[in-house]
Amino acid sequence: MTFNSLGLTDSLLQAVQTTGYTIPTPIQERVIPEILNGKDVMAAAQTGTGKTAGFTLPLLQLLGGRKQTHDRQIRALVLTPTRELAAQIQDSIGTYGLNERLRHGVVFGGVNINPQKQKLRRGLDILVATPGRLLDLYQQHSVKFDEIEVLILDEADRMLDMGFIRDIRRILALLPKRRQNLMFSATFSNEIRKLAKTICHNPIEIDVAPRNSTVKLISQKMYKIDKPRKVDLLSSLLRSNADQTLVFSRTKHGANNLVKKLSRDNISAAAIHGNKSQAQRTKALDAFKQNKVQVLVATDIAARGIDIDQLATVINFDLPHVPEDYVHRIGRTGRAGLSGVAISLVTNEDKKQLRDIERLIKNSIPVADIAEFDLPARTQIFEESAGRSDSKHSSQEERQPANKENMRRRRKPNTNVAKQKSSGKPWKPSKSHAA
Repeated sequence: MTFNSLGLTDSLLQAVQTTGYTIPTPIQERVIPEILNGKDVMAAAQTGTGKTAGFTLPLLQLLGGRKQTHDRQIRALVLTPTRELAAQIQDSIGTYGLNERLRHGVVFGGVNINPQKQKLRRGLDILVATPGRLLDLYQQHSVKFDEIEVLILDEADRMLDMGFIRDIRRILALLPKRRQNLMFSATFSNEIRKLAKTICHNPIEIDVAPRNSTVKLISQKMYKIDKPRKVDLLSSLLRSNADQTLVFSRTKHGANNLVKKLSRDNISAAAIHGNKSQAQRTKALDAFKQNKVQVLVATDIAARGIDIDQLATVINFDLPHVPEDYVHRIGRTGRAGLSGVAISLVTNEDKKQLRDIERLIKNSIPVADIAEFDLPARTQIFEESAGRSDSKHSSQEERQPANKENMRRRRKPNTNVAKQKSSGKPWKPSKSHAA
């Protein structure tokens, strides 16, 4: 099947042709005709399979050739959880709507609200928005919802994960009852299905991939490593491959520290996370897309907001606490039909997260041989035997006192042990001893 058989107009087909795509992805093949027929749609597909174009193309056609809005009105609303994803959707609308006479814009937090008010003053055919900033604009009487014809929730499950459910319900209460509703997501949880029942009317449900599955074109592997040597291994991985790489850190502070350590190893890197201003996030993402830096270190806020067709490698420096986030992280590679590599650095402390991830994706992640890298001594100390302890003191180096203070602590008699022995109860270390 080609795009020509989906019922799209010549102007949209011409725009698609300029992007170099000729064959629609499975999700595009199934959702585009249903949307053009005016149906409500719930669509689930793996990340990186073309969901954005799947709703952008038919939306542009549905709105084309009709009267345009005025006086702060909008005709189609796309809600999305992150600023990066909102900007990505706006770019897609600009690319495919190049030949359409439609006004479109994007609003999100972290930037000056006044230019957004100015953009909305004449009204827009399509508005892409994050929920919080949209409500701010509504409360300041800068946007109206009376003429909305189409509502799109993109990455709906992520919006629930990020706590947007109240904002979404407030927005839904302001919209016209008669409208077309589209819900797109990488996964559909039970909570999302409950939400869909309150939004969609007899929706067509489309699921082109098993729930929480990963793209087959992504080669997954992991290195078992003790925690103090993770940065050494990461640097070796990055030096062995000049490809641009997206690295995921669990925390904002960890992302910043990782950039500093990589820079000391002469590896160009930038960080993107929630504590960065929108200008800083945009600058870092642009530098990465323009190949000015080799590595982008991100927290999960960027897991669904970075769209780079030829990103070859994703590295999980830290495994995510939520196993579904693993699917979204590695889905940043293997996009647009290309292959990709997903690497995870797994420590002894990550056993539970690893087990949960493998249970979710219904596959074991292959273990790669760390011996190929010239790392400092005592690198791979990963206790695989079920009978061995998960103690934090997993290496000889960690068992040695780090400073004089530790030496003094070791010389002091353990009064807690004496007390417990006299009472006959087993001794459990307090927080001070466990540290």
